[in-house]
Amino acid sequence: MIKSKLGVLLGLIICVSAIQIGNSYGHGLGFDVINTASINGKKITITTQITPIIFSQVGEKKVIVSAVDSITNQNIKNITYHISLFHEGNLIFSDYFFAENGITDIHVNPTTDSQIQLRGEKNKETGAWHKTESTPIELIGPVLSSGGLYHFEIEVRSIDDPKNVVESPQVYVADVTVVTNQSYDENDKNGNNVRFGIISYYDKVSSFDYDPNSNTAYFEMPFDWSEKNISHVPVVHEEVHFPKGFGDFFVPSYVGKINGIELFKSSITVDDYSSEKERIVHFVISQDNLTYLKQAQKAAGVENPQNMQFTLEVSNQVVFPVIAITKNEQIQVDLSWDPLIIEPNKNTKFIFTFRDTKTGEPLRNTTYEMIILQDGNEIYKKSGNARIGGDFVDYTFLEKQTGHTSIKFEKLRGTDMRTEFGITVIPEFGPLVFAILPAAIIVVLVIGNKRFRTSVF
Repeated sequence: MIKSKLGVLLGLIICVSAIQIGNSYGHGLGFDVINTASINGKKITITTQITPIIFSQVGEKKVIVSAVDSITNQNIKNITYHISLFHEGNLIFSDYFFAENGITDIHVNPTTDSQIQLRGEKNKETGAWHKTESTPIELIGPVLSSGGLYHFEIEVRSIDDPKNVVESPQVYVADVTVVTNQSYDENDKNGNNVRFGIISYYDKVSSFDYDPNSNTAYFEMPFDWSEKNISHVPVVHEEVHFPKGFGDFFVPSYVGKINGIELFKSSITVDDYSSEKERIVHFVISQDNLTYLKQAQKAAGVENPQNMQFTLEVSNQVVFPVIAITKNEQIQVDLSWDPLIIEPNKNTKFIFTFRDTKTGEPLRNTTYEMIILQDGNEIYKKSGNARIGGDFVDYTFLEKQTGHTSIKFEKLRGTDMRTEFGITVIPEFGPLVFAILPAAIIVVLVIGNKRFRTSVF
């Protein structure tokens, strides 16, 4: 689940802030860079890091704090830090650390013990924890067991020499994000279980709910809406996962809201090709969007919100073409079809164009394989060459070929690049049938020999 396209593209996500004159700037998921003012005649850069950035990944957990001279890019020698680390408002540790090479490397050993301890050796001059060749610094106890925001408060107490004490040290703050992956079991309108997943690249989601009557998903996450915090948040990124077979919610366009305020269309992205079995809907909220949302909430009389309440609901707009991009982001595929409602025994014309994702221009002489599948079985395949960048295919579905359908474009330009689209073929007859289309559900109501079609919600 974690290997989604935008999960990779937007891996550089962090929330940072500052106390007093210390400024910090997020440079990547799992770490944060603090650009400080001058300390005893030096301008230094402090990096805070937690590894791995996904706790389910293989690898030893570590907390690393390092400092370099911003001018020479050399490690600061013989530095003493006072480091406090918090998670979900709870203090994990607060202590002094001495680093001859500017790097404090804390090995994390999670245990079920109730007590949190630091172990290792201490520097004789400073009394601070000190990593040696034979003895690492260890953090032991029920720590770093879940993702979300990890809050650092750091003071530089000495620099260059243990005796070179920093007068009136200032506190610098950084918030490092560790990815969280949470699952929720909800019921559809028929009482069937549906597994939703939320992957957060910001903080841990505190609640989730799906309302089958309104066909809307809701979830909530802590968020500091202060201007100081927003000014250091490049982006907030959340992923909503659910099965592709969940037809009620499987529509290619959605409306997203934060605290009841509708987001721009560009903030919601549908991803059908990063997972074979799941659809992924991305919330991508930029810093400008956060500022707008703060102002909109203030105008609505909400002065000090504490959370982000996300709403994801189906859209009522049909928009062609449907767009997908290959995983390496080189080729964009635009797909449309006519007629809008796909039914058996009636010819459907699929029109598609291959484009350069950087320029938007059609890619001439693009070879491809177009495959139509139902229930994982191939029902149609065509190999072709889009000489002018676009092509079309006529196909008539059989009476038995209804329901969820996948359209894949593979071997693009003779490579392993591919994309995938999901559509629904509706039965020819029936009292009430639903067609899942690019951004709406179309209802076909049969009364006697007459058929009435209309968009709903």
